[in-house]
Amino acid sequence: MTVTHHVRVHRSEEDLPREEQLAWKIAQVAVDPVEVDPEVTAMIINRIIDNASVAAASLTRGPIVAARAQAFSHPVSTGGRGATIFGAKLDERTSPEWAAWANGVAVRELDYHDTFLAAEYSHPGDNIPPILAVAQHAGCDGRALVRGIATGYEIQVDLVRAISLHAHKIDHVAHLGPSAAAGIGTMLDLPAETIYQAIGQALHTTTATRQSRKGEISTWKAHAPAFAGKMAVEAVDRAMRGQTSPSPIYEGEDGVIAWMLDGPDASYDVPLPAAGEPKRGILDTYTKEHSAEYQAQAIIDLARRLGTARPELRDPANIASIVLHTSHHTHYVIGSGANDPQKYDPTASRETLDHSVPYIFAVALQDGTWDHVDSYLPERAQREDTVALWHKVTTAEDPEWTRRYHSTDPAEKAFGGRVEITLVDGSQVVEEIAVADAHPLGARPFGREQYIRKFRILAEPVLEPAEIERFLALVQRLPELTAAEVAELSIIAKPGVLASAPEAPKGLF
Repeated sequence: MTVTHHVRVHRSEEDLPREEQLAWKIAQVAVDPVEVDPEVTAMIINRIIDNASVAAASLTRGPIVAARAQAFSHPVSTGGRGATIFGAKLDERTSPEWAAWANGVAVRELDYHDTFLAAEYSHPGDNIPPILAVAQHAGCDGRALVRGIATGYEIQVDLVRAISLHAHKIDHVAHLGPSAAAGIGTMLDLPAETIYQAIGQALHTTTATRQSRKGEISTWKAHAPAFAGKMAVEAVDRAMRGQTSPSPIYEGEDGVIAWMLDGPDASYDVPLPAAGEPKRGILDTYTKEHSAEYQAQAIIDLARRLGTARPELRDPANIASIVLHTSHHTHYVIGSGANDPQKYDPTASRETLDHSVPYIFAVALQDGTWDHVDSYLPERAQREDTVALWHKVTTAEDPEWTRRYHSTDPAEKAFGGRVEITLVDGSQVVEEIAVADAHPLGARPFGREQYIRKFRILAEPVLEPAEIERFLALVQRLPELTAAEVAELSIIAKPGVLASAPEAPKGLF
């Protein structure tokens, strides 16, 4: 059973009791000792595999090299065993907040892991790096780690269902700080008071603008969720030491809702599990088959099919226009409705191109495939016939696709659209797709087999075969793992892989 909590702004003189504050209610969910359902545990294993997949594929990319160097500039703190970093040897450790930082950047860099879309956008797999880092540092076993990750996913999904951040140009990681703090609290079996304070601090320190996902998108896009995870770890540490937080952080007269979101007269209805109700939020999330913004996943699948069935559509000389009729979110965030000229710029950054559905549709249509590296190469983006076709692609908001995007009925909730291709002879090709092939309701839903296949494909160039098998055997025993085995839940690169990456410029540390 879900309980809906009505959340509104309160004037200071109203003296809102702690027990009625959203941060406290989240803390109550975190301390609930309810067991994790087997299917939730299975999906958590899938998502740890998924995170490792995309981290492996990004080990030598610039942002990861820089974040890893920052992390290893800091020694293991005195209060625990330290945490591992993707790619490094298991005995090379750093403090948990810096491991959360480096691993968070690696997971997020390629825009290739899981997603949940509702009132807000999110990548709930961003909860895993900070929770896992603390588990390794604090000596938690597999069961505790599973419980923590289940809470992290649940809280982020529930906040995303109810509270829009992007409408006010606040970045979606403002929901990640509280969810990761709550997940760490569950895993460490902390009291509600401590978790409550950590949630408040994590939210307070992770509210930032959406400029990181606007215009010429920078490398900070990958760092933003890693920063939120790092702040969550630090917030838990401070709260455990008895330090308090701004309160009420959501409902206060000068709080987040009043001044960053819908304003002093605003209210939200936030669904949270009732006491004793299993945390099943992860089951409503979905991963990516393709390295691109989630709202482009179905569009890639549609374009691949169209180009394969109708090769003449790949030639811009045959095309008058291509219009993607889709949801408000897709049109205004990754479509022409964003009014970002960079989304049509052949010299734009990879981070910009993976948020340009006109570019993505054109390349998938021409190539009949999508590759996390080749589809973004400068020579691919700057190919003359691709640029000509790309510049004929626009998006348009369709109220029905917007309605389906926001539907709470899983059977009709959709993230696709309808494409209308007008040829120069005046004829039209019209096709539509509701969900990506890999979606639970798609043509080829992802199960354990597909998660493992994705891992093998992305890891094979950078991990030894024995290391691939070691990691897969370990993670699939997750609930049974001892603390010592949780400490080995990472991936070790082949000799020379990390050294082959261009050296990051030296920083301050």
